[in-house]
Amino acid sequence: MTSHPLADAWSAPLQPRFAGVRFLVGVDGGGTGTRVRLSDVHGQLLGQGWAGPSALGQGIAQAWRHIQTAVQEAAAKAGIERLPLGETAIGLGLSGAGVAAQAQAFIAQQPGYAHIELVNDGTTSVIGAHAGRPGGVIAAGTGTVGEALRADGSLVCVSGWGWIGGDEGSGAWLGIQAMRLAQKAMDGRVDAGPLARAVWAAAGCGNDQDRDAINAWVAQAGQHAYAQLAPLVFEQAESDPAAAALVAQAVAELEQLALALDPARQLPLSLAGSVAQRLAALFSGNIRARCVSPQGDSADGALRLVRGALSDPR
Repeated sequence: MTSHPLADAWSAPLQPRFAGVRFLVGVDGGGTGTRVRLSDVHGQLLGQGWAGPSALGQGIAQAWRHIQTAVQEAAAKAGIERLPLGETAIGLGLSGAGVAAQAQAFIAQQPGYAHIELVNDGTTSVIGAHAGRPGGVIAAGTGTVGEALRADGSLVCVSGWGWIGGDEGSGAWLGIQAMRLAQKAMDGRVDAGPLARAVWAAAGCGNDQDRDAINAWVAQAGQHAYAQLAPLVFEQAESDPAAAALVAQAVAELEQLALALDPARQLPLSLAGSVAQRLAALFSGNIRARCVSPQGDSADGALRLVRGALSDPR
């Protein structure tokens, strides 16, 4: 399989214009938290830090505030009282970086780093999982998205359209299907099996005709509430054909995602998220055979990304 320049990022010489860079920061930022790794230009880990969310959709000022908090924590653990930003390059994989206006506003407010590389957190997850070599990541937890770095160096993203109309195969998607089943069962349109009854109980139904409880639950439910119904699907799959059918449909959805990422069916795949990992054993032979353990995470990918940029002659 053809390699990719990021695979050799740590051994490539720095371009002369980056000769003054001594430190690298890798950031994995999402809607619930921020993880930072600090290294030297050779990849030696110096320190790590954590802070609150840095998803760009939650605000640019908040993102930088939490990133800098985590950076300073990592620097302190490395014995550096104040990290010299002018001698530091930063790579960031942030949720929301694919929205051009948000990305531009974020970069415009950067506090003085010598160089900055910004991509979606899914991209850095792929780079980290396969150490800069071609490969794909299927992430299915609360939501679903797939990203791959192909042998020609191109990046591709599949799914990730959001929980309301997409994210097939995710926990929220499974929960929505389970609630639809429960509603039909309450109407008598389908039999009320174990899954439907488990969903009724989760929604606080006092009896099998408690429409008000279902309506109240749905009225306030968001992505995470629906995702919390997903375990009921797995718990009832052995005893309820309707639950087993939903599990099979989730497997089919994630397999379609894998095929769209890599029509040639050759790239190694890393799985992320509780649903993907739970369904892994049910994947078809080719997909299951290509599943590998990740070599690193999104913060590792962000470090590799920015180190590759410092050695890029373009």
